[in-house]
Amino acid sequence: MKEQQQNEVFNDWLQKHKGILFKVVRAYGANLEDQEDLFQEIAVQVWRSVPKFRNDCAVSTWMYRIALNTAIKWSSKERKYQEGREDIAKAHILTEQSEFKDERLGWLYEQIARLDNVDRSLCLLLLDGFSYKEMAKIVGISESYVGVRINRIKKHLTQQSEKVS
Repeated sequence: MKEQQQNEVFNDWLQKHKGILFKVVRAYGANLEDQEDLFQEIAVQVWRSVPKFRNDCAVSTWMYRIALNTAIKWSSKERKYQEGREDIAKAHILTEQSEFKDERLGWLYEQIARLDNVDRSLCLLLLDGFSYKEMAKIVGISESYVGVRINRIKKHLTQQSEKVS
């Protein structure tokens, strides 16, 4: 694939599916600067992956997989880098920059940001309507384990919401 073709495909994918990247970035970036860095890192990885795409899944699934894997690697690298420093912005990650008109949605994204990497990934995929089978393939766990984790997440979120009420 020539670089010009790669750029055209990348720009098309980015235009059609940038919402996926924004969701992942918002869930994994602790503050605006982190989100910008992560977005650039994901965009580079998506661009690099264009020639490797084999059409064996939807482009959105492919991009989710790249975005989540990049975000997980990036966040563990960042955590090591910032070890010993407490990041107070983490508690307010999605409320500070929130353009949510519904407080409940802001609260939900705040709770998602507090989950571990796999659970956070599963939540984002679930909210976008992916099947358990698709989630298992993207995240790299069994389909039945996806169900177990999602049930635990729902139970946890329900308990958190009862504390707020």
